[in-house]
Amino acid sequence: MSDDGARAISVIGFIGSVFSPWYAWSGRRDPENHVCLNVATYGPGGRFAMTDRGRSALRQSRDHLTIGPSSMRWDDGRLIIDIDEVSGPPIVSRMRGRVTLTPDAVTSVELPLTPDGSHVWRPFAPSCRIEVEMDAPGGTWSGHGYFDANFGTRALEQDFSFWTWGRYPTSSGTTCIYDAALRDGSSLDCAVHIAPDGSASVTDAPPRTAFKRTLWQIRRETRADPGTVPTQVLPMLDAPFYSRSAVTTQLNGEEVTGVHEALDLDRFASRLVKPMLAFRVPRRARWRFD
Repeated sequence: MSDDGARAISVIGFIGSVFSPWYAWSGRRDPENHVCLNVATYGPGGRFAMTDRGRSALRQSRDHLTIGPSSMRWDDGRLIIDIDEVSGPPIVSRMRGRVTLTPDAVTSVELPLTPDGSHVWRPFAPSCRIEVEMDAPGGTWSGHGYFDANFGTRALEQDFSFWTWGRYPTSSGTTCIYDAALRDGSSLDCAVHIAPDGSASVTDAPPRTAFKRTLWQIRRETRADPGTVPTQVLPMLDAPFYSRSAVTTQLNGEEVTGVHEALDLDRFASRLVKPMLAFRVPRRARWRFD
């Protein structure tokens, strides 16, 4: 998010593009044949790109991930993302630029989200500085960033029916919240506080509190002190099964603003959703590097 709160960007590198209808229709047997660099910008002139690519577009090394024309790499303690994508409707255009993420610290936190470890969350750098240089009006800005990863051996909708996630910068670091409803009837209720030096601890957080549903009527909740109702302050992504937005809430007496996500996996599992997604997520199976 930009320091003034007016703009934001999300970049996700997928090996096994979990929200791609093409990957789902393939039976999810070959994740390296469904790779993607999803880029979304928010604020005036915001755009969205998510192209499902085949295995010829993937190159990996210890410090470098290349997916077709775009890449991300570690370089002297920074994550540098070079973007060269094409955005989808309603604004079809080239999305080019660079994002540089400089972590305050890198953590060693690893949290299994299911009892058997079929899904794992790694908040590598919950607090970063971010520099954005996109070839678009208003595309150059700086702000507060975050870098994490999720790993899994089963489809999300196989193990979860719903989850919410939030990352809130605080005066003493960053608080990350992961709450989920699992298919076996159990729940995940987790709040982790990460200090500026990268040290982490499970922390007490106030109760789950519902707030206004999205335009697609996805229910939303996050943690909030009693008597506080969380409020959306910047709309980001509003899809039939997924919501991302900037939200202000109060945690243990401190007002904080961070990024919040809600994911309805019952909806995502619906056969009606996949054809809708195909309109937003084109498949480009062939790629040839120069």
